[in-house]
This record gives sequence, C-alpha cells and structure tokens, in this order.
Amino acid sequence: MRSTVLMVAAAAIGVSVAAAGCGPDGNSASGAAARHRSQASSVPASTSPPSTRPPSTGPESSNSLGAAARAAAASRESVADRTFGPACAKIPATGAGSRTGMATVPVVTAASHNPLLTDLAHAAAIAGLTSTLNSASAVTLFAPDNSAFKALGKGNYKTLMANRADLAKVLKYHVVKGTVTPAELAEHKPLPTLAGLPVHPVRSRDVYKVNGARVICGNLHAANATIYIVNEVLVPTI
Repeated sequence: MRSTVLMVAAAAIGVSVAAAGCGPDGNSASGAAARHRSQASSVPASTSPPSTRPPSTGPESSNSLGAAARAAAASRESVADRTFGPACAKIPATGAGSRTGMATVPVVTAASHNPLLTDLAHAAAIAGLTSTLNSASAVTLFAPDNSAFKALGKGNYKTLMANRADLAKVLKYHVVKGTVTPAELAEHKPLPTLAGLPVHPVRSRDVYKVNGARVICGNLHAANATIYIVNEVLVPTI
C-alpha cells in the first residue's frame, strides 16, 4: 500500500515538472525561449542607406543661382565701362562736356567741351593736330588737364606753344593707336605712341599712372577714342 502511494506521488511530481518545463508541442520552454533570443539577436538592426538625393534645385534655389550669375555679369560690365579717379566728379553731369556728350563727338572736339581739357584742345589746334586726331579711327588719349599745362610754368608753356613741331611731338606722345582698357593699363606693358616712343602705364591698387603721371579720371569715351585724364604733361625723351 505504501509503495503504491509513493508511485502516485512520483507520477504527480513528474506531471507537474512536465507542465512547468514543456511547451504545447512538448519542447522545452526554456529551450524555445533561448532560441527566440538567439534569432532576435541575429536579425540585423535597420541600416537604411544614407540619402543620396541632390541639393534642392527647386524654384527658390534656381532663382538664387540666376540672381548671383546676373550680379556677377553686371559687376564685370560695370568694371569695364565705369570711369574712375577723383577728378571724374568735376565732369558735368549733362551737356556737351558730360560723359554722354563727349561720347557723341570726336576726341579733340570732346576735349574742347570738357572744362578740364580746354587747354589741351587749344594746344592741339596750335599744333595742327585737330583734324588728324578727330579723323582717327580709334585711339587712346592720355590727356593732360588744364592744371597740368599750368604746372609747366608760364615760360615753359609759352616756349612750347611757340614751337609747333615740338608741340606736335609732345602731344603725339600722349596718343596710342587702338583702344587701351583699364585692364591693359594694369598689365604694366609699354604702349607705343604716335611719337614713336612708348609710354609706361602701371597700376598700384586703385591708382593708375602713366610715366609717373596719375590718371585722375579714366575710361572716358569720345566717338573715336578712349580718354584717360592725367595730372602732368608727358614729355618724351628726344
């Protein structure tokens, strides 16, 4: 009788252990849990590739790029076309002596209308160069202003004006065939003149000089010439 009770108790314990340790399919619950953890750890974490989408090229971006390009182009044009130098403020805003007025007539006529260049126009007439320069197809003139002629002194000025041949040579030394731009002046290359001798332009920051004479108003235009007003009369070495 006692042995029968022991066998029933043992069977009851075995059923309890099985109920606690097996899953519905009879496998060990702990083993299934372990396999589940293993499978979960073997699944790689999400590693979405980095975005390769290019920067926005929508209307706003395109408009910004277009505006920047137009601004750069306008800047290049303004540098090429603008006048420069402290004496440009003395040029009339309107009338025959203005930038617009000078651009419609040939070079000596333009000088005669400009209040800074009347002495130069007078000297060209005395030297017999008015027609020659006005009929030239394209020239660059380094034009001494009225103060430059006065700086020669009365005696030297009268002597120069009295000798037509010397005066013509001096004035031709201020004239270069073709159009010389501000960028070309900055290249520091000698420029041949109608006198047969070169002038030597240089640039230091925003200051342009020719044979040491400062360009006080540059990049003016007549109908057939580019004009750089200088503050000294250039004298060729003869």
